Amino acid sequence: MRGIMIQGTSSDAGKSFVATALCRLLLQKGYQPVPFKPQNVSNNSYVTEDGKEIGRAQGLQAEAAGLKANPFMNPLLLKPSGNGSSEIVLFGERLEVMSGMAYRKSYYEQAIDAIKTGLREVEKLGDTLVIEGAGSPVEMNLKKREVVNMKTAELADVPVLLTADIDRGGLFAAVVGTLALLEETERQRVKGIIINRFHGDPAHFEDGKLWLEEHTGIPVLAVLPFLPGHALEGEDSRSIRDVRRDRAGIDLVVIRLPYVSNGSDIEPFALEEDVSIRWVQTADAFGSPDAVIIPGTKSAFADLHFLKETGLAAKIHAFSENGGTVMGLCGGFQLMGRTLADPDGSDTGVPGAAEIALGIIPADTVFKNKKTVVRTEGVANGVSLSGYEIHFGETDVEGEPFLIAAGHKDGYRSNDGRICGTYLHHLFYNDLFRAEWLNKIRRSKGLNERPPADLNQDSTYDTIAAHLEQHLDWPVFEAILERQR
Repeated sequence: MRGIMIQGTSSDAGKSFVATALCRLLLQKGYQPVPFKPQNVSNNSYVTEDGKEIGRAQGLQAEAAGLKANPFMNPLLLKPSGNGSSEIVLFGERLEVMSGMAYRKSYYEQAIDAIKTGLREVEKLGDTLVIEGAGSPVEMNLKKREVVNMKTAELADVPVLLTADIDRGGLFAAVVGTLALLEETERQRVKGIIINRFHGDPAHFEDGKLWLEEHTGIPVLAVLPFLPGHALEGEDSRSIRDVRRDRAGIDLVVIRLPYVSNGSDIEPFALEEDVSIRWVQTADAFGSPDAVIIPGTKSAFADLHFLKETGLAAKIHAFSENGGTVMGLCGGFQLMGRTLADPDGSDTGVPGAAEIALGIIPADTVFKNKKTVVRTEGVANGVSLSGYEIHFGETDVEGEPFLIAAGHKDGYRSNDGRICGTYLHHLFYNDLFRAEWLNKIRRSKGLNERPPADLNQDSTYDTIAAHLEQHLDWPVFEAILERQR
């Protein structure tokens, strides 16, 4: 089957961005692209329509390609959960939790089989594979049992494009060093180079482009300028960044938990021109915010210990007691309650573990072995919402629920609406709700209310595809895709 694989010189080099843009661009040009990532290591996940869990990037790439996401697009998802262990999700369903070393020793053959199965299934959905690698293809300590880069390119028999981030520096060494460490047969698969996040006019990089082509013998297919505000969600916690505004507005603090899950829940605020986002992980950095969000966590007990040890627990509690606005999302909602209990050890690995939580809302959470993975629609404070839930805990709440959904109530909302918690991920992607929540803060500060920023995900795919097309040498790329060079 026709296809291309996007690999990188490092993590966060722009592989997900390029793959997503390419999915939409190929669709626009008459192809039917199908995204695929053999194995993802991320706590940012996506819930398919049938209640399966895959890497969030592949869910978005499916949307960009005009397809419904399914678990075969990301056969293996590893969700780091503390103490060097990860939850293993195979074809969208949880298997077990194990250490990285144990996984490498016992899952290699199973991973290969899963990747082969995934490739067979996704090939039924279109005519062009767009495969995303993971990290770097030349992590030499891992390379003997590597499945996520060149092994997958071999199994799918596709050419490779190497993406490098010029913004972090060391571009030439990263590209040349990566190619030098590849086996000769692997290097022969690399047919093009993409330079990502260039600041300034790409014409100024012409000498650098020529140098790379002369020293590697591989064409530079694109020099992509940095594209601020593109609104494409990040793949994992590496994409988490502060957003600072020069003028006075809303100071939003987000707690940077060590095991933050689905940190992309915060990204819509980057589109709000009067909102500064500060990811905080020390009590000294807490300051005097206008609102605090506690995001999801893959390890509630571990992150509760972190909050207590750093003094952030006391800061958040005092802020809520003194009239502050606090929102907890999924694991953050659990942390805001009175107690956490883990009778079966599903969160901690220690049956019977229990902790006093932040005590901000009248709620108690008990962790179960059964995982809830579901898309949810409902109404909160008169506003229709949609999102998804991914959690082990079940929370017993006293008071008004945050969300009324079909068949159940979710979360907690204080009478004045300042203190809220919910299991609903993707909450702030609901434009009307986000605007209402922010406007309440604006009114309290004497700021003018604002209409919601339009977060149209489909137009985001068009925007990044146009950006890629403008700078991509399409004739050479298409020749590579069609195996004509």
